[in-house]
Amino acid sequence: MLRNVNVHTDRKIKLLKSDIHTLIKSLREELNFSITSLDINFVDSSYIHQLNKEYLAHDYSTDIITFNYSGENDNLDGEIFISHEDAKRNSEKYVVTFSNELIRLVIHGVLHLLGYNDKTAKEKRIMKKMENMLVIKFSKSFNNLVHNYDR
Repeated sequence: MLRNVNVHTDRKIKLLKSDIHTLIKSLREELNFSITSLDINFVDSSYIHQLNKEYLAHDYSTDIITFNYSGENDNLDGEIFISHEDAKRNSEKYVVTFSNELIRLVIHGVLHLLGYNDKTAKEKRIMKKMENMLVIKFSKSFNNLVHNYDR
């Protein structure tokens, strides 16, 4: 377990927090970054909707929001909020496992903290290419991430 990485879940989702730690450790080794502090929060859609409204002025739910507190791109200090309800809907929409979708979102959040963006079409292509490569590389190792899900 990484002592400077914290994983928080609400009671609707039971997942292996140790797998999230192992995924972050693997990403750290693959992408060569350090971590001052990283909180990964699995929340419901109403909670992330409120965050999105309050901090980003968007009045809707979303699958992920990332906050970079350091502004650095090689020493992570931030928070990732993942809506497990939006992730579940996305997994059904794109016909992937729920675990795979959560892994993709964790990777997506880390990439944002590393300075990747998806605001323009060009940035989105670059970020998506890296995200897809990492999902392919690591998804088989964590395909049983979710143990129980109560919607």
